[in-house]
Amino acid sequence: MAHEVPVTQARAEFADLINRASYGGERIVVTRHGKPIAALISAADLERLQRLDEAESNQQATILRLGGGPSAFSGTPGAPAAPRPLGAAAQHDPPASS
Repeated sequence: MAHEVPVTQARAEFADLINRASYGGERIVVTRHGKPIAALISAADLERLQRLDEAESNQQATILRLGGGPSAFSGTPGAPAAPRPLGAAAQHDPPASS
């Protein structure tokens, strides 16, 4: 769990908080009026976060490619792909009336 510190206290104890994050592995959340505004983490934690972000963005790109490729992509990230006509196997022909 992260240790919360008000921003005024963080200013006064900045060097100590940096040491706690970098050498002690603590995660320190800086708050203002009780709400989190920033965090101090070790460089190792930052590297892990960056690897996770990169893996997530690679996964999203793969999903877009598997979802129909560039021809079905509308060009706007997050926008739905343009509708494509269904193949003959998926079309329904009503029975002929006699």
